[in-house]
Amino acid sequence: MFDTMTMTKAVGGICGSLLVFLLIGFAGESVYPASAGGEGHGGEAAQAYVIETGAEEAPAEGGEEASGPPADLDALIAAADPAAGEKIFAKCKACHKIDGTEGPGPHLNGVVNRNKGSITAFPGYSDGMTAQSAETWTFANLYQFLENPKDYVPGTKMNFQGLPKPDDRVAIIAYLASVP
Repeated sequence: MFDTMTMTKAVGGICGSLLVFLLIGFAGESVYPASAGGEGHGGEAAQAYVIETGAEEAPAEGGEEASGPPADLDALIAAADPAAGEKIFAKCKACHKIDGTEGPGPHLNGVVNRNKGSITAFPGYSDGMTAQSAETWTFANLYQFLENPKDYVPGTKMNFQGLPKPDDRVAIIAYLASVP
């Protein structure tokens, strides 16, 4: 039923069909480019119109100022639920332990009011962290560090983007403050 000539015709038909689809795609892209200016996929396109929402003028969620922690941070942490912080801490467990042992990151037992980069059993601190070793981890600087570690400690080895929600940062700090 299928001899060599029939198989050759079938494979040639499939290859020819794919070539036709490719050529139609190229022709369609040149006539109707996917981006403005005919730059192809991924080019910068001018926005047709802007809808003003006023979001940039409104204060940040939770009354937080963009320059630092909220003024009532101590009260927020006192009112926060450490159990909620323990759930959020699950994101940190891959690198940080709370049982006094070291992992890829230093243990976080008693981190509140402890000097930064002071765990001698952990040799992997970055230069930026050891440069701040005379300072202690207060609620305010833990809050800023958890928001964006790479901005707070330039050159940090911590591969974590941070916690964008202020409530999550407050809950984790409350949890860490409760861990002896």
